[in-house]
Order: sequence, then C-alpha cells, then structure tokens
Amino acid sequence: MTKPGFLFRADTALEPVAGQSGRVAIIDIGSNSIRLVVYEGPARIPSVLFNEKVMAGLGKSLVATGALDPQAMDRGIAALDRFLLVARQIGVSTLHTVATAAVRDASNGADFLRRAAAIGLDVRVLSGAEEAEMAGEGVIAAFPGADGIVGDLGGGSLELARVEGGGARHTSSFPLGVLRIGALRRRGGGALREVVREALAEAGWTDKGAGLPFYLVGGSWRALARLTMWRTGYPLPIVHGFTMPPASPAQIAKSLADSDKAALKEVPGLSSSRAATLPDAAALLAAVVAELGSSQLVTSAFGLREGVLFRNLAADVRAQDPLICATREEGRRLGRFPEHGDLLERWMGPLFEGESAADARLRHAACLLADVGWRAHPEFRAERGLETALHGNWVGLDPRGRAMMAQALWTSFGADGDPPVVPLICALEDRRRAVRWGLAMRLGQRLSGGVAGPLRASAVTLEEGALALSLAPGDAALYGEAVERRHRALASSFGREPLLRA
Repeated sequence: MTKPGFLFRADTALEPVAGQSGRVAIIDIGSNSIRLVVYEGPARIPSVLFNEKVMAGLGKSLVATGALDPQAMDRGIAALDRFLLVARQIGVSTLHTVATAAVRDASNGADFLRRAAAIGLDVRVLSGAEEAEMAGEGVIAAFPGADGIVGDLGGGSLELARVEGGGARHTSSFPLGVLRIGALRRRGGGALREVVREALAEAGWTDKGAGLPFYLVGGSWRALARLTMWRTGYPLPIVHGFTMPPASPAQIAKSLADSDKAALKEVPGLSSSRAATLPDAAALLAAVVAELGSSQLVTSAFGLREGVLFRNLAADVRAQDPLICATREEGRRLGRFPEHGDLLERWMGPLFEGESAADARLRHAACLLADVGWRAHPEFRAERGLETALHGNWVGLDPRGRAMMAQALWTSFGADGDPPVVPLICALEDRRRAVRWGLAMRLGQRLSGGVAGPLRASAVTLEEGALALSLAPGDAALYGEAVERRHRALASSFGREPLLRA
C-alpha cells in the first residue's frame, strides 16, 4: 500500500532517470543501522536537508543464527514507519529504498521485506556486486577522476570496487562486515589476516592496489579517520578527503589494544557505537591494505547512498564539476547577484593566464563565493568567508584547495595577514597566489557594485611594469577613491604600478 501523494521507487534496474526533480530521499537499510537522508538542491551535488539513523542492529545475530534478530526487526520496522512519515511531511517526491548484506543474507530476510511492504515500502535488495558498484560510483561522485580501489565496510559485508575512467569495475563482496570480524579475531593466531588473504586472492585482488589510493567508505572506517585526525592534531574538522599512510591502520589497531577505551570519548564526532567497533575495523583495514599494496588511504564521506543518486542522473549532469556546481549554488543562495561569480572569474582571468587548470578551478570556486559574507557585520565578513571556504560541505576538493579558497575570501573581504588554520595546510607561494585572487575579486566587486554592466565593459591586463584597468568611454567616474586604492593594492601584489585607461 502506497500512501497518497508519495512516489515510492524500488529502482529495480537502477537506471539513469533524466529530469529528476524535487526533494529526493534514500532509506538505506544496513546491517548495523537504518538511515533516512533527504536531499534538496542541484541534482549533481544536492544538499542534505535531513539525516537520521537508527542503530537497529539487524545483522547482530546473523553470524550466530543466520537470521535477523526479531527485536531488531521490530526496531527496524518502527524506524521505517517513522522515516516514511517524515519523508512525506518534508515533501519528498522520489524515494529510493535499498537494503544490503543483513537482509540479503538472512534466512528470514523475506519476512522483513514483507513487513516493510505492508507499511508502503518496496525495498530493493542490492546484490553484493551492486553494493560495491554503488559505493564506487559514490566515490566517483565526490572525487571526479578517482583512480584506485574503493572499500566499503558495512556491518555485514565488505565491498571492493576498482574505480577508473569514471566507472566502477571488478567488484567483489566479502562476508567481512564489522559485526563479523570480532569472531574471526577471537580465534587468534592471525586468523583474520589469513581469511582476508585467502578471500582477496581467490577474487583476484592481491597486489591490485599497488601504487593506487584506497578510498575508505563506511562509518567504521570514517571513525578511524576521525581518531587519527584527533591524535595527530589535524587542523581541519573535515573527515572527507583526509588521507593516511597505509601503515596507519596497523598502528591504530596496536594503540587501541594498549590504550584506555574511555579516552575515545574525547574524540569529537566519534559515537560510542562506532568506538566499540574501532579495533575490529582497524584490524580489517590493516589486513586489506596489506594484501592490496595500497599507496595511501583516502577518506570519503560519499558512498552507497550518493552512488544511488549519481547512478540516477543523466550523463550530462554526472559530468558536471561538483565543486563548481556546489559553490555556484551557495553563491546563488547567499549572494546578491546570481551571475556575479562567473562574471568576476572571467573578468579577472587575464591576470592569471598560464595558471594550472587545477588552480583556475579553485579561483573560479572562490569567485562564486565572493559575495557570501555580505549579510554579516562588516567587521566579521572575512571570518564568514573563511568559515565558508574551510568548513563548507565541498567535495572534489583537497585541504590545500580549501585553504587557498579561504585565503582568497579572507583577502577579498578586506582582512590582512594570515587567516587562522590556512598557513598550517597551505604553502606560502600558494597563499600568495590566493591573496592575488582575493585582491582581484575585491577590486572587481568595488568597481562593479556587484552588477554585470561594469565588469562586461571593463578589463584588467598585465603589461610591462603595470597592471592596467581599462574602462569603457563614459565610465571614468567609476574610478573613485575606493576603486583606486584597490587597484593599487592589486598591482602591488604583482610588483607593478596601477595604470588607468578611461
């Protein structure tokens, strides 16, 4: 039975859906937790409007009994009933519901699906290969051009996928979920390592990660990254994109065995349920990366759910840059003039010819955020820009990129010197480049008042010993004292004199 005014999708084929619009939601029925996430915004990189999970523990008895625990099933159905009602009240137009290893493997999984259907849910049970592929596509959605191996650790299973060329290939699923690892480790004598070695060898994964990054997906492995960030004093609170050397999991496993578990309560963002599984998650990760030969570990906040969304996009939408898409939407939402960021980037572009494509992309993203602080008190606009760039929910961006965008916005909003945190993650030469971006943004905004006309009718260029600002006939009055000061500051950053042509 489907409740009125609601579109429920089983997504049996998980084929691309062109023109998908409105609020989209995913219910992810995992072995450990059941989660509802509601998304809204640009299809390529929508914002999370609502996110809630229930630790139902469907798979906690699976190893011992082969079945879902009856009480866990009751908690799961109660959670699903609530999630359906919440999604309806929020106004979700498209709902994807997927289930993974616990429901897939349990002897009474069909009973759970019947109970879910009775409350209005048509649940798509993903095969292990599909689960691995979806996780891989989620990583591709967050890291365009990703080239490596994705590992998605859930409660009931571990999925591996080779990602390259914009697709996920060579997928495998193993019964090595975090809820199953404890039993293997209790055998002692390196039992876990031997099981992992044999399983990966049989599936053809041995040494397939040599020289490639290993992308970490799943709450337990993200918790390991959070622990490492805390212990190493990492200056950003953003787990997505955090990297670790391949030796880290073994070191973490050893330190967890030797340390007081109560100390884990001090780790920001680390839930008690995740803390309990950290030793098993670390031991498994150490064993997996040793067999793969991975070069580094990269933490991904995107996984299966985002992969489902990405799979359901038309090809032209999938090809969009997630950073540019997200910063353009943020600029549109918080700025005064929606077209201003793109115009500003094109206007200042001649000053940065020869810049790498990667840096030009960062400059473009910074320009799209150039007006996000206008509502703040004038004395705190620089802080607003800094916060937006450093701590925004961006993907397709590494810490250096966040820092360069933050420096540009800090400078653009009139602050001097080094902003907090940025010098810790960004080299001096990169900061100097970003300062020039910020000064150019600052000049363009003052000259134009944020509107299109003056930017379209003017130009900035680098000449022998000068940075020239050319104005259209009749626009000379735009060159007021404030514009002159900003022109001089920008020219000075290039070691040149300001030159006006009007």
